[in-house]
Amino acid sequence: MATAVSALKIAAAADDLEQAFRTHNASVLRAAFRITGSLADAEDAAQAVFLRLLRGELDRSRISDIGSYLRRAAVNAALDILRSRNGWRQIPIENAASFPSDSELRPDRAMSSAEIRSRLRQALAKLHPSAAEMFALRYLEGLDHRSIAQVMGRSQAVVAVTLHRARSRLRKELRRFAK
Repeated sequence: MATAVSALKIAAAADDLEQAFRTHNASVLRAAFRITGSLADAEDAAQAVFLRLLRGELDRSRISDIGSYLRRAAVNAALDILRSRNGWRQIPIENAASFPSDSELRPDRAMSSAEIRSRLRQALAKLHPSAAEMFALRYLEGLDHRSIAQVMGRSQAVVAVTLHRARSRLRKELRRFAK
């Protein structure tokens, strides 16, 4: 009897995982891609996120919105990938929603655009993990302050201050590049 009950639990967990994957895989990949700029790295990040679900490494009873949680986990996994690299390589982003594609820019600005995106990734990886996560959720995923506060378990004031500081640090870092 006990083995039948555990088999039913495993089957239910597999169905839940499959449903979560089918429903949220595209948004998880998009979130990771916006951070890494590489489809291969985004897929690695998404795989890490869904493996955590498979292994039961999170308490789903404490998560009010699984989609937001998974996007946040994807951002963190993507930032971890960027931080783990020894050397940075320039990765052009094609057709990313938050940036015009290089073909839409004048030829003299196309290389500059790719370089700026690469520098932004480098600067994001230097931020404190929670600041980088908030920045990505706000400016790459389009969440508002209230949603970010709810997802991260912080107050809206903390989110606003952290985002202000993150923007200041990123501006400073990108200004060094422009000189």
